[in-house]
Amino acid sequence: MEHRQLGASGLRVPVLSFGTATFGGSGDFFKAWGTTQVEEATRMVNLCVEAGVNFFDTANVYSQGLAEEILGKAIKGLRAKVLISTKATFKMGEGPNDYGSSRLHLIKSVEESLQRLNTDYIDIYHLHGFDGNTPVEETLKTLDNLIQSGKVRYIACSNFSGWHLMKSLSVSERYGWSKYIAHQAYYSLLDREFEWELMPLGVDQNIGTIVWSPLASGRLAGKYRRNQPLPKDNRVQQGGGHGPALNEELLYKIIDALDETAAETGKSIAQVSLNWLLQRPTVANIIIGARNEEQLKQNLGAVGWNLTTDQVKKLDAASEITPVYPYWHQRQDLQLNPLPDFY
Repeated sequence: MEHRQLGASGLRVPVLSFGTATFGGSGDFFKAWGTTQVEEATRMVNLCVEAGVNFFDTANVYSQGLAEEILGKAIKGLRAKVLISTKATFKMGEGPNDYGSSRLHLIKSVEESLQRLNTDYIDIYHLHGFDGNTPVEETLKTLDNLIQSGKVRYIACSNFSGWHLMKSLSVSERYGWSKYIAHQAYYSLLDREFEWELMPLGVDQNIGTIVWSPLASGRLAGKYRRNQPLPKDNRVQQGGGHGPALNEELLYKIIDALDETAAETGKSIAQVSLNWLLQRPTVANIIIGARNEEQLKQNLGAVGWNLTTDQVKKLDAASEITPVYPYWHQRQDLQLNPLPDFY
């Protein structure tokens, strides 16, 4: 298993991690993702570890804590061999302080996650989203204190805009506090907006990217086909989807290119989609999910080989869309705003 440095840190992570949003299945939204319980979760964790995937991603909001509990039981006896990432910020109760990135909520969230995971420390602690109500200084000072206490090893963020992340980095630098080393972001062949600002920021500031939903909520897993009904057993159709409204024309243009590339490589559409992401700048890790062991084995086959330069270019061309303002305007003068090398 290939390992990559995670941003401006000494931490090396496998290029694949296993996401546990499918664990538990509590509530209609997460039930659409999966209903994996402890016994099967333990088998899947062991499959991952055997394949060199020792990095597991979860969040307190996944099935309202149940996913963390199941992961904690599934890694019993393996804690020293695995990396755990979890998150906080989103709503975990009905009280006025049961959400956000305040000192009160973050400290409470860390303690509860540690208890559910049955561990003394969290390897990577993410803010699941940006809290525009809490002063950035309060949030970052709290996170730095959690690192100093030994309860958290590294901090990262998720779903930030460019100014959210840049402001946070600036405040951390100003006060000498720990910085975010990674940004967990929504990114796939079907959703490339991440490249317009957040990826150049990551290159400039050495922020590693951990990709979530790399198959666009299952749309790039091979079940969506041109001129065929949408699959009813897909997560999106069952009410567990993310992202903007589906652009079918773009999707099927991408799938046509994926079909050609899959035939050339002898790999599945999903494996090609994941491998394309591994060729992108700043990407250190891709979170793969699976409802069952067979899906997991298929996704593990995305590594150990690489698409050719021509194959990457073909997929780039098929998935390219016109950027929104101000990016289309900036591209009118490439002397002032040269495109990064990956374009």
